Amino acid sequence: MKPSLHPINISFTILFIFFINIASSSSSSNNRICSSSLFVPSYPFSSSIGCGHPSFQVRCISNRWIISINSTPFVLLSLPTSHSLLISPSILFSPHHNRCEPLPTRPIDLSSSPFRFPNLTCSDFSSLCDSSSAQDDCPLSAWQRRLLLRPLLLLGGCAAAATRSHKCTNNVALADFLRSGIRVDWDVTADPYFSGCSSCRGVCGFNASDASKPFLCLHSDEVVRDHGPSGLVLLSCLFAFLCLLSIAVVATAIFLRAGGGGGGSGTSGGFGGRDPMAGFLRLPPVYTYDQLSLLTEGFDPKHKIGDGGFGSVYIARLGDGRTAAIKKLHVRPHRAAADSSTRSFCNEIMILSSIDHPNLVKLHGYCCDRRGLVLVYDYVPNGTLADHLHGSRRSHHVKSSFTWPVRVDIALQTALVLEYLHYMVHPPVVHRDITSSNIFIDEEMLIKVGDFGLSRLLSPLPSDQASSGHDDGAGSALDRGVWTGPQGTPGYLDPEYHRSFRLTEKSDVYSFGVVLLELVTGMRAVDPERDRKEVGLADLAVSRIQSRELRKMVDPDIMQQGGESMMGTVEAVAELAFRCVASEKDDRPDSRELVAELRRIRNWVRRTHSAADDGCKE
Repeated sequence: MKPSLHPINISFTILFIFFINIASSSSSSNNRICSSSLFVPSYPFSSSIGCGHPSFQVRCISNRWIISINSTPFVLLSLPTSHSLLISPSILFSPHHNRCEPLPTRPIDLSSSPFRFPNLTCSDFSSLCDSSSAQDDCPLSAWQRRLLLRPLLLLGGCAAAATRSHKCTNNVALADFLRSGIRVDWDVTADPYFSGCSSCRGVCGFNASDASKPFLCLHSDEVVRDHGPSGLVLLSCLFAFLCLLSIAVVATAIFLRAGGGGGGSGTSGGFGGRDPMAGFLRLPPVYTYDQLSLLTEGFDPKHKIGDGGFGSVYIARLGDGRTAAIKKLHVRPHRAAADSSTRSFCNEIMILSSIDHPNLVKLHGYCCDRRGLVLVYDYVPNGTLADHLHGSRRSHHVKSSFTWPVRVDIALQTALVLEYLHYMVHPPVVHRDITSSNIFIDEEMLIKVGDFGLSRLLSPLPSDQASSGHDDGAGSALDRGVWTGPQGTPGYLDPEYHRSFRLTEKSDVYSFGVVLLELVTGMRAVDPERDRKEVGLADLAVSRIQSRELRKMVDPDIMQQGGESMMGTVEAVAELAFRCVASEKDDRPDSRELVAELRRIRNWVRRTHSAADDGCKE
């Protein structure tokens, strides 16, 4: 089953840090999917960190909304009134294989939260009968057995008047009763957050990087002025949230990390006192700005290992001993530029925390602070593909390791990433910035694709806007897209996307074709020193291939290492690149075809390389 991201307008979706759940370990292979049929909890609920009320944060797990109250996860079943919710302990939805139903391990604690049990809920629990006989042989804790005898023990804070008549009138099993929902109310007059939100025209949030989660009024010029980039981050995030609510679409795709934690004191037999859902409610680490500043010695230039359009990258060693790449986004003085940085920041968190592939850079955490937006990634120690082809690593001592077979392997690994993003995630993810600078290479010459700041999710286009084509069951590349202004790196940007403003998977294929040409030629994607009509590598290559002059373009290093024996495979890769950079997207192969063809070429390279080695031995 595919990891799923429910389709919505990506221009709003990218601001949703709701997706910052770590990809699952191999033990959690089942996908958690948010269905379009699932109701959308409205304000003050929010699925975006820093938006809405901090006590009303929700996440979608296994097609269920989950809300955490005092660190205990509950399934949010419905919103019966504007000031009430129907919840059920998430442990009730855990798998079990016998008649022993899972039960809560401790009372529900609503203290220090805006929620309370209404008298009706307390009365309903008072009317429940003893259901302990149904689970006599089950491994239960002493408290759970008392709970079966007197279900009202589950609720803390019920008024005495509501529980005075403790009379058994309802014989339903406790677990079944709990699954039907517990009504909980909240009082807008008792929480200063709501009055504060009302006074700031309803655009509200909180500082997620502060442990006290202070209230922020985000539709106020004064707040934006005082908080700088931090206010802009949350303003953009809330804008996205409110727009999503207006179209009532759920957007989420998360994998779950199996982990410990949760549960309560005491044991609960087969469940060991641990709520299996509790481990799923942990977000990736939210670092403080001071922590990251300390790790980089105040973001000292001596720790800087790279600089790009969106930010500077520093190397640091985390507290657990891991080496990490810390990317600090540039501070933008103008609101439009700051908003662009915010989109990139939120988009990267959303995408990287929702997908998992061995050839993708992993996100280890982030920091959202008025002093700066910071992302913490894997550190990949061997530079980028651009470094090996055009930069400092293109020196004699590394040429022997950057052979033609290695280049073909790098191409195949990158194609596998595209196949994963386009066909194994639903809806597809378009990277939108596949370049040799965003392909990182480790010491084993294995690649990791990074920089998802420009990525977009695709959704089905209306039938009158979609091209004709087959439907492969997963959604064809011909009928999915998103309308958005062209963005990307010059030299890699799909010309049809640039003309039509319609982004599809084939835009990534075009960029990948340029990368293939770089691997074949060793040339840069853009070189102002070339002839005016050949500044772009794609234009140059198409011209040379059509005039049968490919050999003049092949990287001399390839010919020195492999000679004529490799030329057939070089031509095959060049031909594939030629198809990828076709001006019309329908003439380009899809990423599945890329993988199949590159696997064929890789096998051909290995056979040729092996035969050459045997010839040398003879």
